[in-house]
Amino acid sequence: MFYHVKDLQFNARVSQPDPRFARLMLEAFGGKDGELKSAMQYFVQAFGCHNPYPKHYDMLMDIAAEELAHLEIVGATIHMLLGPVTGRMKDVVEEMPINRMMDGTAAKEDFIQQAYTNPQFLVVSAGSPMLTDSNGNPWSGSWVSANSDLTVDLRSNMAGESRAKIGYEYLMPFTDDPYVKETLGFLMTREIAHYQQFEAALDEIQPNFPPGIFQTDTRYSNLYFNMSKGQDARGPWNDGACSQLDEEWQYIDKPQEEVCKTNGLVDRAPVGTNRTKEEIQRLERRLAKERSKEVTSAASQKNVEWCKYHSKKNEPVEVC
Repeated sequence: MFYHVKDLQFNARVSQPDPRFARLMLEAFGGKDGELKSAMQYFVQAFGCHNPYPKHYDMLMDIAAEELAHLEIVGATIHMLLGPVTGRMKDVVEEMPINRMMDGTAAKEDFIQQAYTNPQFLVVSAGSPMLTDSNGNPWSGSWVSANSDLTVDLRSNMAGESRAKIGYEYLMPFTDDPYVKETLGFLMTREIAHYQQFEAALDEIQPNFPPGIFQTDTRYSNLYFNMSKGQDARGPWNDGACSQLDEEWQYIDKPQEEVCKTNGLVDRAPVGTNRTKEEIQRLERRLAKERSKEVTSAASQKNVEWCKYHSKKNEPVEVC
């Protein structure tokens, strides 16, 4: 059950209308890294956590709800940036102000270009926020990532928060409005807060690498293939200890020669690792049983209820 409080989470304000920046802010409203995508992603991911991982269910639903609050902030800001344009769009009689404002073909084209560039913003929504990105591409559910494995979903969420953060950072130079910058700064900062929350939740799940159950093949898990000619770069991604596995990077300087020599890598022996096949199999069996038990033991087979209702008749209601 959702309950809408009409006060915004952050005091969004604008100094003056700026329809051009309103169009840019559509990216944060209905773009692939926007607030709606984040809200829907965490909302969908939460369902699989409800019974086996109630703490993570609570976290994902809380952050999903906050992302909807951010969507409202972005939508409100877009509407304020449009100023009087939305109202003037209702004045469809020829001699009314919007038509005088766009008097002549050149003036009309200039108005559309400066205000929106995306004509649908005018002729479809009449200036209201649309579920599109800044170029008018419609929002898509295919952007939502939910794999029903917490270690995968949490990493995906951390990446998503990173993209959303840099998106707000890229928006800031395009406005001189100090109030709008405050709003962008708040939204950007909350992305970093969420990143840390997802990171902490991931760290609580041990072991969490590699994602999933299977532990990878030691013949290939620490190989770096030099797949280009020219000056070769070396760094911690191909030299020294691997960041997660107890292995050393093996630099394959001549990939074609290595592939031919090892029968397409099938006959290649593990090098630079202390992990054994037997240890890996034992860990996979243990993890498979543990993760399966976590889910199945929390799932009822009949008379299933999603939640239990408790009377809260005398609880006070806080009003802002």
